[in-house]
Amino acid sequence: MRRWFSLGWAALAAVLVWAGCSRPGAPRAGSRPDIPLPIDTMQVGAAERGHDGGRFVIAETSDPKTFNVVMSNDQASNDIDRLLFTSLTEYDNRDQRTIPQLAKSWEHSPDGLRWTFHLRRGARFSDGVPITADDVLFSFALVYDDSLHPSMQDGLKVNGQKFQVGASDSFTVIVTLPGPMALFETLVGQVRVMPRHALEARWRRGAFASAYDVATPPESLVTSGAWRLASHVPGERTVITPNPYWFGVDRWGHRLPYLDQLVFEVVPDQNTAALKFEAGDVDAVDNVKPEDYGIYERRASAGHYTVHDIGPSLTSNFMWFNLNRKPGAGGRPGAPVVGEVKYAWFSDPRFRRAVSMAIDRRAMIRGPLFGYGFENWSTMTRGSRVWYSPDITGAGYDPVAAQGLLAEIGMHPGPDHMLVDAHGHRVSFTLKTHSDNSIRIAESNLIRDDLARVGIEAVPVQVDFKSLIGNVRNDFDYEAVNLGLGSAVPADPAMAGNFYRSSGATHFWHVRQTSPETAAEKQIDAWFEELADSLSDPVRHDRWRRIQTLVNQECFLIWLPSQMVRIPVRDGFGNLEPVALPNRVLWNIDRVFVRSVR
Repeated sequence: MRRWFSLGWAALAAVLVWAGCSRPGAPRAGSRPDIPLPIDTMQVGAAERGHDGGRFVIAETSDPKTFNVVMSNDQASNDIDRLLFTSLTEYDNRDQRTIPQLAKSWEHSPDGLRWTFHLRRGARFSDGVPITADDVLFSFALVYDDSLHPSMQDGLKVNGQKFQVGASDSFTVIVTLPGPMALFETLVGQVRVMPRHALEARWRRGAFASAYDVATPPESLVTSGAWRLASHVPGERTVITPNPYWFGVDRWGHRLPYLDQLVFEVVPDQNTAALKFEAGDVDAVDNVKPEDYGIYERRASAGHYTVHDIGPSLTSNFMWFNLNRKPGAGGRPGAPVVGEVKYAWFSDPRFRRAVSMAIDRRAMIRGPLFGYGFENWSTMTRGSRVWYSPDITGAGYDPVAAQGLLAEIGMHPGPDHMLVDAHGHRVSFTLKTHSDNSIRIAESNLIRDDLARVGIEAVPVQVDFKSLIGNVRNDFDYEAVNLGLGSAVPADPAMAGNFYRSSGATHFWHVRQTSPETAAEKQIDAWFEELADSLSDPVRHDRWRRIQTLVNQECFLIWLPSQMVRIPVRDGFGNLEPVALPNRVLWNIDRVFVRSVR
């Protein structure tokens, strides 16, 4: 029987993650259940043949907000949720290519509009219920539900038009696109497979958004991925264990994952994570502070670990001003959230450019980054082999020119030599960042000092990361923010539709616009559609160059330096291969094992 559904199409960040193993020989919870392998297993590449046992402990500075992968927006949740739920395709971070996952194979029509996915027979959820095409259709329906508007929804469109998603049988899913989509086979992997039998009733009564919250009992949380939830203690830790029905195997036919437990331990800051690493409680440290690189390298031999030089980070850092508006009558934009006076400053590209030109980025590289940094002017940093453009630059350090621009828009020194605008208002704003990131705090202080030299008062404010994300995405309770954007996987600009499109939920400076408020944003929207849809590499690269150039002309983002990456990894684990793309340590955790379970 053929089933068809026409479905409507109605990340940041800055979380610090560390990975490690607390006592690799920790006692095993017990033998694995003897469940036969499915007909269609998925063989994954592993350099070493591993064995079951042991655990891996990861420290995070934030608790997950949800175990509902469709609704998760923060990095702490995504780090866990993407391990709990599988998808049709997955991306290999090392080889940087799309690989099969739940879909064992697929093909498409010559015009690239009709895609047929063949599912693995015998794949099951963590409760033993078979995974079928109905679950895939259900998952697409969740992603396309306008009342939910998940963060990945905007990236799964072709010129804003619907896909047709259907199934010809229980193991064949057919997706028909209204137009070409350059990264479709990769983007379809954003649709994680949710259990229809466990969640459909809740969805139909409008309660899906709160499903699988962090209070969900582990036995009630049905997963489709390699892992399932074992326990969650808010503010302390989350423990996940292997899904006994997982279809992934090594090349010797042994079911994965090898590890008995993957533990996400909540720590207050990266200093605590570093101390845990030195104590042997954490076995890999991601997002190391540059000031600690030398210490790790000097102690590596005695500490029995290796410091991996990953190269330029793919994470971009920047500050921006709040241009969001309150809801107005009839769905129209209302008054500026920051008020008319500051909105007049923030919305003027000359003011934003002056701020950018007042900031001494080389001082940041010498200071908080201890020389392990580089100036960056795009979300595609030097770490992107394909999309980095060395000739793309922005409004660099030139305080004299900055003062000229400020004078041009009517700002002049007041009695205390600090600037006031043409109406006598003191030119001052608060700059928020999160309290658990010492580099961003130090950079915010340098920004304060640099701006004071041109007469602008910037007041750094630190809040916890969860509150900051709420400010940026929900209540808009801020004037300016110092944050950043982690790389999508793959590192292709088309993956950043939620950021560059004016309608995007992470179009930080003015989120979820019903229509572009500025001519520049309207043009960026149009170019982005061509970037995302074209199958021509020259066209895609041309549109990306135009987008970067216009963003930097308008100074929607005040770019800050990016970091060179070093990751220390303790000896004793097999198949652990840190890479540049996130998650840099956990990307292949299903095949990581403890070489000696003592």
